[in-house]
Amino acid sequence: MALLETMEDILIIDDDVALCELVTEYLEPLGFHVEALHRGDTGAKRAIEGQHSIVVLDVMLPGVNGFDVLRQIRALSKVPVLMLTARGDDVDRIVGLEIGADDYLPKPFNPRELAARIRAILRRSSSNESPETARIVVGDVEMETGTRLVRRAGNIVDLTAVEYDVLEKLLRGAGRILTREELSRQVLGRSSSPFDRSIDMHISNLRKKLGHRVGESDRIKTVRGTGYVYALTMSTEGE
Repeated sequence: MALLETMEDILIIDDDVALCELVTEYLEPLGFHVEALHRGDTGAKRAIEGQHSIVVLDVMLPGVNGFDVLRQIRALSKVPVLMLTARGDDVDRIVGLEIGADDYLPKPFNPRELAARIRAILRRSSSNESPETARIVVGDVEMETGTRLVRRAGNIVDLTAVEYDVLEKLLRGAGRILTREELSRQVLGRSSSPFDRSIDMHISNLRKKLGHRVGESDRIKTVRGTGYVYALTMSTEGE
């Protein structure tokens, strides 16, 4: 596997010391720099300092649990967060995504899968750093792709990195159906499994932040068994 062109800093917040050591031994030869902390309170403070490209956060932590840590991070930072959840625990996954996690990975996991998830998130983040700015307007929502600024009815809407990317796909494809598989591949960088609720939860968060309806129409309509379609009212793009 090829090394990264530049070293990326990863913060792991997990009380399993042996797991952190294993992950560090696997990731550092790939070009990552790994810092591991084992408490939620110290992990949250470190993540908010903004010195890491991504945070890998376990749900089960002593003292301050992973959900509270994520809330603290999201109050002050948009750093990508990959949550580690118990295998089969759908509730933890849903709660994490609702709070603002970018993605999740169930334990136990293969370090190769962890590396793949991290690379996908970082690849998406780096692809969003283009200085070129396009303006996308659909109805009452306006997006500036260069600054990643989103407004609804003139008011700034605070979105996570994944929510922004999902919304951009929906706005660019307004009026047509985007499948869950299409959104998962383009935004999360992976295929969607039958019980994967990641895209659904990001859509739910967008509905809460943007409003469920625009005019007389559902803003983001669910096409059962297929995917989603954003209401096409008026769409323009330009420099």
